[in-house]
Amino acid sequence: MEENTTHEPEKERLGDKVKKLIDKAEDFVDDKVEDIKQSEAFKRAKETYEKAEDYVEEKIEDIKQSGVKEKLEAFADKVEDKTEDTVAKMKEISKKAAEKTAEKLEDIAENLKKKAADLNEDEKTDKV
Repeated sequence: MEENTTHEPEKERLGDKVKKLIDKAEDFVDDKVEDIKQSEAFKRAKETYEKAEDYVEEKIEDIKQSGVKEKLEAFADKVEDKTEDTVAKMKEISKKAAEKTAEKLEDIAENLKKKAADLNEDEKTDKV
């Protein structure tokens, strides 16, 4: 039984050593992070980031205030109106073209009937 009791204090001492080592590592990392935050490079990088952030926010606000959305909507409305007008004109042109084609076909049909009638009459007169 004495062996078990001697191992426990060793385990506790080893656990304490590990805990102290971890605490020292955390302190070291915290110190280094603080050192980095105090460095000129970090300060300049932070300033640059903040300036970039401000610039982007300003540009977003400029775009919102410039009425781009409204301009795009107005442009889309104009395009829609023009498209409707163009489609209406195309329908009218197509309708007129169809009417003219029908008239021409009727004229051709009449001419063919006349020619057929003339041919029939010529044949009748030739037979007589």
